[in-house]
Amino acid sequence: MHDHEHHAHHAHHAMPAVHPAAPAEAAVPAPAHAGHAPELLRRRFWLSLAGTIPVVLVASPLGDLLGIGPVPGAPIIALVFSVLVYLAGGSVFLEGARDELRGRRPGMMTLVALAITVALLYSLATTVGLPGQPFYWELTTLIVVMLLGHWLEMRAVGRAQRALEALAALLPATAERIEPDGRVSEVPVAELRPGDIVLVRPGSRVPADGIVLEGESEIDEAAVTGESRPVSKQPGSAVIGGTVNGTGLLRVQITRVGRESFLGQVLLLVARAQQERTRLQALADRVAFWLTIVAITVSTVTFAIWLAASDAVTAVSRAVTVLVISCPHALGLAIPLVIALSSGISARSGILIRSRRAFERGRLVDTVIFDKTGTLTRGEFAVIDLVVAPGSSVEQALALAAAVEVGSEHPIARAIVRRAAERSLPLPIAEGITALPGRGVTAQIEGRSVTVGRLSLIEHPPEWLLPALTQWEERGMTVAVLLVDEEPLAAFALADEIRPESREAVQLLHRMHVSVAMLTGDNRAVATWVARELGIDRFAAEVLPHEKQEVVRQLQQEGHIVAMVGDGINDAPALMAADLGIAIGAGTDVAIESADVILVRNDPRDVVTVLELSRRTYRKMIENLAWALGYNVVAIPLAAGILAPIGIVLAPAVGALLMSLSTVIVALNALTLRLGRTTAAATVPANSAVGT
Repeated sequence: MHDHEHHAHHAHHAMPAVHPAAPAEAAVPAPAHAGHAPELLRRRFWLSLAGTIPVVLVASPLGDLLGIGPVPGAPIIALVFSVLVYLAGGSVFLEGARDELRGRRPGMMTLVALAITVALLYSLATTVGLPGQPFYWELTTLIVVMLLGHWLEMRAVGRAQRALEALAALLPATAERIEPDGRVSEVPVAELRPGDIVLVRPGSRVPADGIVLEGESEIDEAAVTGESRPVSKQPGSAVIGGTVNGTGLLRVQITRVGRESFLGQVLLLVARAQQERTRLQALADRVAFWLTIVAITVSTVTFAIWLAASDAVTAVSRAVTVLVISCPHALGLAIPLVIALSSGISARSGILIRSRRAFERGRLVDTVIFDKTGTLTRGEFAVIDLVVAPGSSVEQALALAAAVEVGSEHPIARAIVRRAAERSLPLPIAEGITALPGRGVTAQIEGRSVTVGRLSLIEHPPEWLLPALTQWEERGMTVAVLLVDEEPLAAFALADEIRPESREAVQLLHRMHVSVAMLTGDNRAVATWVARELGIDRFAAEVLPHEKQEVVRQLQQEGHIVAMVGDGINDAPALMAADLGIAIGAGTDVAIESADVILVRNDPRDVVTVLELSRRTYRKMIENLAWALGYNVVAIPLAAGILAPIGIVLAPAVGALLMSLSTVIVALNALTLRLGRTTAAATVPANSAVGT
């Protein structure tokens, strides 16, 4: 029983009706308050900085240090500029606080808004006669530092988002459509419809997904699928919108446009995966909420204690510093930025995440099950071994066999012809080619009768063939023989060819302490050979499609966390049963509903990349959460004045600086996700990937 030839075709499941009309906007969940565009924050920052300089010069110790004497009307100057800074820069935080309170989720914005409002009101009261010192310079520098941190945060998120916008921008603006009367007219890509025929000139981008009708060329798919080698195209080949044509002129019939197209689906999947809340994100949100409650409580208690022990100025100063320093800014950024970056990295590598929760489970996977045909193997016959009669040459035997088989569509014939082509052998002319039904093909070459067919054509295999036959039978290989004038001249062993990348993938998984299993509908002999060749730990042969799911469940009952790798059709039940379902070699059909992760290329090493990226993403999230929380555990008591008896106190502005520094550290740590290359990418030349 042979593994069904399922590697090449994928059912095209309809995507839910979600329009990626503005895929870039939907793509990245900006932390906290997505309404604050980096450009807006940049303008507010510079305005606030301009307003803060005069306040610092007339109302802070810096003015005295610079030798600026008492400035006439200094309190009024400080008051006016502080109110302007509060309105121009502080409004960002006031709007954010309003949104948070409306959603009953008080967080970072609420804390900042509370801190700056308390500081301003207290300062205004001291200016009109209440005893105490105003907080004008602390208030304005706090707003400036907070805006800077917020702006840097949004820029980091924006950079991650631009990676996806770059995918969206791959499509050209116009296309050359061939009209029914043969004219070529330039039309906007948005006007293309399935069935239209377009001209794709050398060096230009393919405007939409389609099928080549005429012409031959090589297409660079690197930006879309991560495939590093140009992929050759001829009539009948599928092409993807956004890829770059090489040197040939192509006529392409459009098959899919808009959200149905490959790029549309990629952007939709990425946007959906990024908007799906992970368990860690939910945890971070809960922590931020409770941190806000704790900060407000500690601030109130601090104010009461200091008011009793000292004066109102000190009490307000301590309370404001607690509010500022405990802002869970870093916490708000810790998870979304890592999610945005990992989605961008994976999409550019031809790895599409449908379920973030399942992707997060990838770090725990200890067993990967591969479907054999089309995943670990190419899913097509290849000449694995051949022997020739004494005195004959391999080249001569291959050339004769290929000459007889050259016109045939039979899988064995195609394998022999391909092997001869790989060796660039000139083929003699075969005449009078005749099929021997169920047995083979015969022809006349240079006056001799040449036959290629089943082993049954030879009644008694000659001595030189017996050792090879024994070995081939053990491996379950298919044998073809070449006879010249009824005499055996050569024998070919054919089998489903193992992908060169598969061996590397298994080795890399073992290096990660992940065991590898294989499922196949093929016979036990073939499965044993493939498993031995690749170093696979366990396998099941002659498995029917519905039985694959049972194998997955059995491994899970043994306590394993299982990833299943197969195509999206006859492996669907197994993909859905696994802890992480990975559909491989989806090509342009990325709408595979049964998988959690979709690999565009047919390269098993991308499975390693998925597991590594899952581990690294999770590690970055945990590091960021630990930093954001650990910082607050130390900073809040310090801000409350726990070390005041030994002379260590934090000014509100220093608190703001530390808080912003913590945010920048979290952002930089997330950005290091892009620096760590996966084992697969680091050790394997990328161009050995197989195009889809």
